[in-house]
Amino acid sequence: MFAMQLAPTTAWADETDLEDRTEVADQTPVQNSEDDVAIVVTGSRIVRDGGNAPTPVSVISSEEINLEAPANVADFVNTLPSVSGSQTPVSNSGSLSNGQSGISALNLRSLGQNRTLVLLDGQRSVGSTSTGLVDINTFPQALIERVEVVTGGASSVYGSDAVAGVVNFILKKDFEGIEANYEYGVTTYSDVPNHKIQLTGGSDFADGRGHIVVSGEYFTQDGKDSIDRDWNESGFFQINNPAYDGVNGEPSRLVTSGVGESYLSPGGLIGSGPFRGTYFGTMDPDTGLASLGQLNFGSVSGPWMEGGDYLYTRQGHVGSNSLANDEERISIFGRASFEISPAFEVFVQASYNRFEGLSYYQQTPTSATSFALDNAFLPPSFVSMVNDFNATNDPAVSGIDDLTSVTVGTSNAGIPAAGGNNVRSVQRYVIGVNGYFGIGSVDLDWDAYFQHGATDTDEQLVNTWMNSRIAAMQDAVFTGSGAIECRVNTDADPANDLAGCVPLNRIGVGGVTQEALDFLFEVYPSREQYIRQDVWAANLATSNLFETWEGPVSVAIGAEYREDSVDGYVDPINFERFLYGNYRVTAGSVNVKEAYAETLVPLGLGLEFNGAVRFTDYSLSGSVTTWKLGLIWEPTADLRFRGTISRDIRAPNLNELFDAGTARTNSVIVPGAGGGRSDQFVQNLTGSTDLSPEEAETYGIGVVYSPAFIPGLTMAVDYFDISIEDAIGFVSAQTTVNLCYEQSQQFFCDNIRYANGSTTDIEFVDLAPFNFASQTARGVDFEIGYTAPVGPGTLNLRGLATYYIENVSDNGIDAPNDVAGVNAFGGIPSFTYRVSAIYGFDSGFTASFVGRGFSDGKYDNDYIECAATCPASDPLGVARTINTNSIDGTFYLDANFNYDFTLGPVDATAMLGVKNVLDRDPVLVGNGPNGNNTPAYPQTNRALYDTLGRTFRLGLRIRY
Repeated sequence: MFAMQLAPTTAWADETDLEDRTEVADQTPVQNSEDDVAIVVTGSRIVRDGGNAPTPVSVISSEEINLEAPANVADFVNTLPSVSGSQTPVSNSGSLSNGQSGISALNLRSLGQNRTLVLLDGQRSVGSTSTGLVDINTFPQALIERVEVVTGGASSVYGSDAVAGVVNFILKKDFEGIEANYEYGVTTYSDVPNHKIQLTGGSDFADGRGHIVVSGEYFTQDGKDSIDRDWNESGFFQINNPAYDGVNGEPSRLVTSGVGESYLSPGGLIGSGPFRGTYFGTMDPDTGLASLGQLNFGSVSGPWMEGGDYLYTRQGHVGSNSLANDEERISIFGRASFEISPAFEVFVQASYNRFEGLSYYQQTPTSATSFALDNAFLPPSFVSMVNDFNATNDPAVSGIDDLTSVTVGTSNAGIPAAGGNNVRSVQRYVIGVNGYFGIGSVDLDWDAYFQHGATDTDEQLVNTWMNSRIAAMQDAVFTGSGAIECRVNTDADPANDLAGCVPLNRIGVGGVTQEALDFLFEVYPSREQYIRQDVWAANLATSNLFETWEGPVSVAIGAEYREDSVDGYVDPINFERFLYGNYRVTAGSVNVKEAYAETLVPLGLGLEFNGAVRFTDYSLSGSVTTWKLGLIWEPTADLRFRGTISRDIRAPNLNELFDAGTARTNSVIVPGAGGGRSDQFVQNLTGSTDLSPEEAETYGIGVVYSPAFIPGLTMAVDYFDISIEDAIGFVSAQTTVNLCYEQSQQFFCDNIRYANGSTTDIEFVDLAPFNFASQTARGVDFEIGYTAPVGPGTLNLRGLATYYIENVSDNGIDAPNDVAGVNAFGGIPSFTYRVSAIYGFDSGFTASFVGRGFSDGKYDNDYIECAATCPASDPLGVARTINTNSIDGTFYLDANFNYDFTLGPVDATAMLGVKNVLDRDPVLVGNGPNGNNTPAYPQTNRALYDTLGRTFRLGLRIRY
């Protein structure tokens, strides 16, 4: 028989074996395979019946997770409506220079992953990156008892980062027996196969005074190196309208299919000058040199063109980003506890996780690379054309100097896609004591622990070249004997020699040799990072400090000291300029001292007050106070109103404070005629120790209704309002360029550095974070649950939904940006939902159907949709005109089936799960117009839409 936790009013707790010493909650309990155990959780440090908490929480039971059998628990949590815009291994395959590829990090309210606090048994976990992101996959998934999602500020209770809320993973610390689990997953297209093996064991010892539990997991997945799906073939992008001139009534932006790149081709395209449109094609088998062709440009807008030979120019580049990455995860967890007396129990806990993942960013394009006319790989027929031009050219008349070289844009056919191969190990060790005892009539719970966390990363880029090396290799000339060599090794200057240089033929398609690739990628950028976290904490709580006229007063107090540090090692070869990577060592440390107090006071007339305050002192940014005021009113046994007001913070993370310069290669569109021009540059983002904590005020009010005349039914509606001030951020490279070129703002012009001898060729854009932005999120959460015996089993119905009223960011430079109701990348749909129906037969068979989806949306709430007679667009994008400003929502159906059976002394469960049963393709979303990586990425918003298609999971779980 299967039962699902239905507790929309239930909140979470610092997990200290609460079940052993609390009264039974008035919520529907989780039903284990053996005995019914009432889950009592709380929105605070005060142990109490979770149904009386002022903070709304969604609880996910292990039974529900196991029924859907996700490849990892993050995939499940990300289907909750309150979780939006989370980072996953699928969505971050382009995260090369920051080392974040492969991370699964949660994002509540779409306020940013670093504003969601992730806990394990109510305790912090060391970050998997220097930005503080906690990879959910480092937690022992086989031991997860439940996941509790708090959708409200909780900094006064648990400290920094709990601005949008908290996700707390509670473990089965009293697990007994042996359990083995195997799962296999694959898509309906027979790709992205994965295997998961778990083995868990637990047992009492010393006549039940001690308990030990261990768990291990192995997961492996074969990725898909490109976006090999039919829906990604239409060339659907957002571009600057080539016909727009500001006065002709045309929209300034177009979202359309049939779009490709205008500045490159697989083997090289001449984009300007007298030979504009000449491209170098496949190798002529007679000469071994590139053939020549003439491109039909179509309608050109900066780096894009509509129509023409767009299918040709995009070859090899479009969809070259990974659809799914290669993964291998190994996890080991162990915990032992021993009760000396009820007042004193000691426990130790250790875990080790290793992740290795390979993903590909893109088939790297180059906007402009030059070849001298004596290059050995230039076709003689083309050189003759240039010589004929020079012979008749009069620069005084034509305005064109005689040509000594040719400049092309290329997607570098024959050079494999660049990517990242990250190895990350995370270790966590905890030693602590806890217990409960009485002093007179006062019952006290206490705990204290020390935690050490260590993350070591080995970040390596693949197929990423050193700029000076590729320049030397492509500059190939004939020697006197007719051999082809690198010019640097044949000229008269021995200082520029490159030992072993292998000539590289980048002109045309099919000339790149394996010998050249081996030399090109002989060296690669890499970095080791060492992230450390030490935590000392102690907590004391009582539910009956003294009696008032209405009942006992509860109080919790505690203190915490935490140290976070980052250091690393970069091989000196990295100080050479690479296309991607350009790693530097991020080094620094911070510490924080905190103390908090919380109380729960019954006031009578069905009223109850919950308040908390925390004093925090940061070693770099000073002191700050956070607080929470909560009130519950229960006029009847069926009806409960709740409300909270809180002040919450997020302190700057190690990367924001100490980043030595994360260099990221991309391109910007430099404003100008014809839609502007694409310019490749390096974004140089550094940290700042002048940052101070972000501050947020959160308001929440809600109602919970559990009608006595419908047993098993619970409904909740909660309004939230979160306002963040002094938010940490930086102005984007594209905005920096726009403000410099379009508005001549010198501050931003000073952040642009040009190539030597040039005033137009952008080489670097320097950026730094500072406290200057604000963000506001408002919306309404809905939850309904119903459990009842029906026929030969139990029916569980559950619905979760979130309606976002607004989610506005304002940096004071760009126009305020409201992403609520935006289905393009970076947005959040207005209405998101998840409904499930689970029926568990007494015979052991369970069927589950889940419907999830979201509403239609826009590209931007400020855009004006028009096809003709459009008003002029603002240069910074306020009231920008566009031919279509609508993006369809979607609905996905998932089905899951479990069958419990017995084989002698062994209990077993067979599982079948189908995600996206209808195999719905993602809605096409026109990404662009900025970034040379846009064509490589999926032509949709993969943070919202399913890009894999229908997937199957088969599994078998046995328990003894």
